[in-house]
Formats: sequence, C-alpha cells, structure tokens
Amino acid sequence: MAPTEGFKDFIKDQLASFAPVSIRNMFGGAGIYADGVMFALLANDVLYLKADEMAARAFEAEGMGPFTYTSKGRPPVAMSYWEVPPRLLEEPDELAEWAREAHRIACAGKKAKTKAKTKRKRR
Repeated sequence: MAPTEGFKDFIKDQLASFAPVSIRNMFGGAGIYADGVMFALLANDVLYLKADEMAARAFEAEGMGPFTYTSKGRPPVAMSYWEVPPRLLEEPDELAEWAREAHRIACAGKKAKTKAKTKRKRR
C-alpha cells in the first residue's frame, strides 16, 4: 500500500531539521531524497532509513528489522533499509541524526557504484 499524503507531509516536517527532502512515489511506496540521493523509503506509512552493517546494529538494538519484499514464487528479500523506531518519529532532532547517518551511507554507496562503473568502462 502506498504511503498516504498526510504521512508524507508529516515525515517532511519531521526531517526539516536534517535537510529539505523530496518524496517520489515508486513501486507502491516512496523514496525520500536529499541532495539527489535516496536515503530513506516509505511503505505502508512506515519510514525506513538506509543502513550499512554497522548502522543496522542500532536498529536491531531498538528491536527493528529491515524492509522486505516478496516477488511471486520467490523467497522474501531483505533490503538495506531499516524500520525507524516509532519513538524517533516524535523526536525530530534525534531523527535528524539518524537521517544524516543514512544519507552518509547512501552517498558512500553511490560513490562506490560510480567508481565500479568507471573501472568497467576503462577496460
């Protein structure tokens, strides 16, 4: 189920102290972007932030799990986006800290992909 417009507006407000963000609908959910980089997603009015192995530990410590999806006839696939602890939705300053880290991780991943593409083209 796609996120509601009200939830999208709420998330934009809660992330305002992090950075101006844009939200784009995609695949029944929505991607959240800052500086042209997707660092979060919305699905079913739930916020997920990008995480690497280290950051995932903080989500696990809060009892949260990764976003998963299922394709017909295939096992579930876990992505590198983790559900935000509900308490953070009422703590914009702390949410901004988590969002900064997610954005940093997303930017690092984007740089790594760009380097890999450049190496393949040079061969």
